[in-house]
Amino acid sequence: MAEPRKDIREHLADQQEIIRRKNKEIVDLRRIINKHADDKLTAEKVRTEIFNLAEYSPEPPKWLNVDPGKSSTGIPLIPLGDWHWGETVDPDQVGGINSFNRAEGRKRVRRLNDAVIDLCFHHMTHPSYPGVVIPLIGDFITGNIHEDLAQTNDGPVMWSVNEVENQLLGFILSMKKKFKKVAVVAVPGNHGRNTPKPRINNKIYESYEWLIYCHIEQYFRNDPDVSVYVPNEVDAHFSIYGHRFMLTHGDTLGVKGGDGLIGALGPIARGAMKIGAQQRQIGRDFDTLLIGHYHFFLPRGDATPVLVNPALIGHNTYAHLQLRVRASEPAQALTFIHPKWGFTAQWKMILDGRRKVKNPDPWFVWGGARTNRDLDLG
Repeated sequence: MAEPRKDIREHLADQQEIIRRKNKEIVDLRRIINKHADDKLTAEKVRTEIFNLAEYSPEPPKWLNVDPGKSSTGIPLIPLGDWHWGETVDPDQVGGINSFNRAEGRKRVRRLNDAVIDLCFHHMTHPSYPGVVIPLIGDFITGNIHEDLAQTNDGPVMWSVNEVENQLLGFILSMKKKFKKVAVVAVPGNHGRNTPKPRINNKIYESYEWLIYCHIEQYFRNDPDVSVYVPNEVDAHFSIYGHRFMLTHGDTLGVKGGDGLIGALGPIARGAMKIGAQQRQIGRDFDTLLIGHYHFFLPRGDATPVLVNPALIGHNTYAHLQLRVRASEPAQALTFIHPKWGFTAQWKMILDGRRKVKNPDPWFVWGGARTNRDLDLG
């Protein structure tokens, strides 16, 4: 039996129902669009209304790319990162090779400050610097991103946020006192997030470290001798004497995995090539990729144009048991960029405070092989 045909009123009601559904979809889509727009506006409002900062960070200082003449020693580059403030390292759980908590962290930052001043002013011939560059690479706090961290951390997260901010401000002020001018470039890491799992969208705004960086920028906003650059993304580009750097934490290289023989060197090299191709395509080519994340020191070389900053925390339980990697010393890097010679000295500043050699051997010894003096040559 054929179904009864709808009259014009029923057809009109059907069309009105379709229009109602479409209108609802439009409203829902607009709500989603407005939410994403509000996220962006919220971030800018935080900068402008709460921190009294400009919507976009200022241009880099001119002294970074002005040749100071023959008397200059170059510009020290002091990357800071992977402090993992708040995390505790029990020496009994890492073979006795390391111990870390907030109190030890404060000691290491003081050693870092002393090491920079000593190396820059007492171990360089006729030191003369136009300023110093301090990249902040992230993972300054370890956070509660894993259940075991939440149970064993040395105090609540906000204690670490407040303490790291004070430590960074003190270090920057100390560098200003010695070097006169300071440029700070800041990107977040993956540990400082306020979500259990890493996020891609709004990654920077979900990080406690972005809050720390905004406070630092606010502190120095009226200081002409300290420039603070906090981009609204996880990558930052800057140059020193024309040498172009890309700064990023290292957790977003676009690669995974490692090799049993060369460890993280493979992923780092592949990631540098992948990011280099991406950034070149969008007009942001660079000469050196500056990262942290991997907790070991890798000086910048021609084969792999990457400078990897080591970790102030040093060897921890995750590296010892989960990764089973070689133990890394608590350290931060110090590099010099010269207007003529480019990268010159590249040093790892070891910060655990222990003397490495208690009973030193003579200053030089042969390797033990026989020499021609041992032979009976007549």
